Amino acid sequence: MGTMGDMTEPRWLSDEEQHVWRAYLHATTLLEDHLDRQLQRDAGMPHIYYGLLVQLSQAPRRRLRMTELAKSAKITRSRLSHAIARLEKNGWVRREDCPSDKRGQFAALTEEGMDVLRRTAPGHVAAVRQALFDRLSAEQVEQLGAIMRVMAEGLEPQGPDAGPDADLPWLR
Repeated sequence: MGTMGDMTEPRWLSDEEQHVWRAYLHATTLLEDHLDRQLQRDAGMPHIYYGLLVQLSQAPRRRLRMTELAKSAKITRSRLSHAIARLEKNGWVRREDCPSDKRGQFAALTEEGMDVLRRTAPGHVAAVRQALFDRLSAEQVEQLGAIMRVMAEGLEPQGPDAGPDADLPWLR
């Protein structure tokens, strides 16, 4: 990143890059909205909450430390705490104290939460398939996967940037 005295010209996007960038933003916004509407209609929850329930369902004993859940969901601890409070109110998740760390807590998926996932997953998968995979060829799916992995690897903090002072959502 340049300083005020740095007079080098920014690397502006080419017309094609600008077109691709805007198409990406448009498509991802529409996809997230599509999935949110489907999950609100079918289960009364936003996509982010569904993702948290899925993470818990796949964890050992269906529970994760709150810090690990925030990290895997890539959200702030404050946003996670709010989401877990709403999921607790619905009876889908419960908080448990961590015996080895008095300040730590676990989020645990309840049986009722697992039932909600079982009922909601088929409609969610159908929405994902209809919105994304049914529209792409096998080759495009492979290309999209490769592109997303390269993007994630480039954006995921590694080495010293991933330390306790890194400006990462789950550390805020």
